Amino acid sequence: MSHELSTVNYEPSTMNFNFTASTILMDELQKAFTLFDGYNRQDPETLHFGGEVYPAEYFYAIKLYEWVLKLDPDAAEELLLASRSQHIGRWEIKRETYPPGKTGYLNWRSDLAKFHAAKASELMKLAGYGQEMIDHVQPIILKQRIKLDPEVQTIENALCLVFLEFQFEDFIKKHDDEKLINIVRKTWKKMSEEGRNAALQLSYSDKALALIKQALA
Repeated sequence: MSHELSTVNYEPSTMNFNFTASTILMDELQKAFTLFDGYNRQDPETLHFGGEVYPAEYFYAIKLYEWVLKLDPDAAEELLLASRSQHIGRWEIKRETYPPGKTGYLNWRSDLAKFHAAKASELMKLAGYGQEMIDHVQPIILKQRIKLDPEVQTIENALCLVFLEFQFEDFIKKHDDEKLINIVRKTWKKMSEEGRNAALQLSYSDKALALIKQALA
């Protein structure tokens, strides 16, 4: 399945989407991907990868989707939808608008999850999905029944793998070793054995690998 955006004009101020003729011929899944990706391309934060510049949340959404397919090549439609919209519009609710400390952080994360689920539902409706499919996708985005629901655990594994592959090195530049080791331990705890095995196959810098070994010792 292609990761490329089809042509769609998004007007954030009015929530109107003007589809081209080629977009109209898409099925609901393709339309939803186009809408999710178009929304995430608005992220003002960018990152460099492979000599290209990407809106950050667009990049991470694509990588999450790719990891879900690596972990589950036969992933159900609702899992694919959740993977492409898991953190949709994350930049719109900023951490600094909440009090410092653990309580503020947890409230921020909770509100973000609800926002992601609501935004994904809104765009799924525009893509032509009914409430039944939306009701299947929302619990995955909200990560309900993690460790019990295989699809939610797949999303969690994929999120951790995206972090380790594309974000951990940046964290190393910003935090001391003790905090980093704690982050790795928490990340490892979230993953199932399948996710952990995949994480051990990733390529790491010497520093990152040393921290992971210390965390798992």
